[in-house]
Amino acid sequence: MTGLLLQVFIYLLAAVIAVPLAKRFGLGSVLGYLIAGLVIGPVLGLVGDETEAIQHVAEFGVVMMLFLVGLELEPRALWDMRHKLIGLGGLQVCITTLAIAALALMLGQPWTVSLAIGLVFSLSSTAIVLQSLNERGLMKSDGGQASFSVLLFQDIAVIPMLALIPLLAIPELLDAQHSVADDGHAQSLSFVADLPGWQVAGITLLSIAAVILGGHYLSRPLFQFVAAARLREVFTASALLLVIGISLLMSLVGLSPALGTFLAGVVLANSEFRFELESVVEPFKGLLLGLFFITVGAGIQFDVLTDNFGTVLLLGLGLIALKAGVLLLLCRVFSIAGADKWLFALALAQAGEFGFVLLAFTVQNGVIPPHVSELLLLVVAFSMMMTPLLFIAYERWLLPRFDAVQTAENEEISESAEIIIAGTGRYGQIINRMLLSSGYPTVVLDISAETVGRMAKFGVKSFYGDAARPDLLQAAGLENAHMLIIAIDDPERTLEITEYARAQRPDLHIVARASDRLAVYRLFQAGANDIIRETFDSSVRAGRSALEALGIHPFEAEKMASTFVARDMKAMRQLAEVYDPDIKTEENQAYIDLAKTIQEDTQQAISKSRLANKGAIDRAWRPPGSSAES
Repeated sequence: MTGLLLQVFIYLLAAVIAVPLAKRFGLGSVLGYLIAGLVIGPVLGLVGDETEAIQHVAEFGVVMMLFLVGLELEPRALWDMRHKLIGLGGLQVCITTLAIAALALMLGQPWTVSLAIGLVFSLSSTAIVLQSLNERGLMKSDGGQASFSVLLFQDIAVIPMLALIPLLAIPELLDAQHSVADDGHAQSLSFVADLPGWQVAGITLLSIAAVILGGHYLSRPLFQFVAAARLREVFTASALLLVIGISLLMSLVGLSPALGTFLAGVVLANSEFRFELESVVEPFKGLLLGLFFITVGAGIQFDVLTDNFGTVLLLGLGLIALKAGVLLLLCRVFSIAGADKWLFALALAQAGEFGFVLLAFTVQNGVIPPHVSELLLLVVAFSMMMTPLLFIAYERWLLPRFDAVQTAENEEISESAEIIIAGTGRYGQIINRMLLSSGYPTVVLDISAETVGRMAKFGVKSFYGDAARPDLLQAAGLENAHMLIIAIDDPERTLEITEYARAQRPDLHIVARASDRLAVYRLFQAGANDIIRETFDSSVRAGRSALEALGIHPFEAEKMASTFVARDMKAMRQLAEVYDPDIKTEENQAYIDLAKTIQEDTQQAISKSRLANKGAIDRAWRPPGSSAES
């Protein structure tokens, strides 16, 4: 027990020290985890043989991450992205596989080994790329969306790869592997190990159907039953049971657990339990992913690395260069340009965490010799460790170059712009249309070049750029603007833009979009003038309709809704004064007391409003065609 606690302490201590330092120096959390593993493993030797076993457990963080990604995608959204998913993702995997296989052939490897190496290196790191994109707020950009499409296809492509690799077995290697297994190594449990191909295909399809149908028809009754107990720990257990159960089923039938949980997430994307599932799974995902990255760093074998340092360095850099070249070529085909082109190419230029799984699988099936696999593992780890540095290079050197070009374009209109709108999605489009229709000129910034191009076809002039960048805000005319409207759906970047704009222009009127009440408080404290919760108005309308359905006169329901809105706006400012971001609202006694008082005052105000309106409703509002007596 003491030894286990010591190992846990070492891993946690390494993460607690290395990750904040890496974030402070702008390296990102992923590189921080990798450095932590490198220090406690090869450098200091604080961890040893248990690293590989821990890594198998930590890989479950990738499975959880794809479950959460699936929860964010509705099936319709998945269908809408089918062209990029199949076209961009499919071409990337095929071209990269063939290019790497050709190089391996030139280096003297058999064609079976070359093809297996090509398949392994064609994949990218879903964990590192998605986490890096989200940390930097680049997920909504065209490059981020294209990267996500390719990563999603790669995760799906693992399935046929697992089916193809055993067919590439070299008889001598396979015999040697079987003799090792016969000497006492445990074999993985599988339902399809000794079945003919047609039965394996049937069981595979049935398993996928079970995940989809079970998620659609059985998950809701299950979660309703669990939720009725009103015990959060039981709901947490049921969420983990769902993810682990699906992963187990996929593993038993020879499929990727990540694919199974992703499908389950997509099926549950429209479930009323979606947000609760996200909040339950997210902490486990973050912890396991961090542990996974630490084990990658700790698992680097210094003796093999020392003996083959030049080879690993050359192969790693060559892999990144080759994959980036293929991705840049695809950018021309799929019209990904500007900064997004380089984001897409550099983000996916590494090998992925599934490379560790596939390399182990190739050794087990006698496809790649063990000594070659050890070298390739180092190349995979090296390329993954290079990825955060590539993101840093993109942000510090490449992105400013393209922003400078965009800045020059935007300077032409900055003098006449009275209003700057950050974001031209569904939310920002409506605001922009209203202002333009009323005769007010606007400058619209959006991080998606595709969205900007699409809006141009409808005669809406907008400009590509990240509104969180101070230079772009200045180029858009921040110094002379009368108003800044922040319509993006990223709370952290909204807060960042608000703080910068308020510091530069104390007199500027700032209208900001907020996701919830806590975001409202933070934006008030940052200096926003008007803060609009994205679902508040629609919720008030729904509440007013509910009052009318309960028999309340439409005029009275409208007055009640107006009173509620006015009281709520006043309450938000009052609560913002006692809100402390370092204390949970349910633990902030001043906040709780004020919220209770406000609730009582609101009820009294609505009651008085109803009494004041009584007897005057018919005189104030008569539905069309009604008589004076009605």
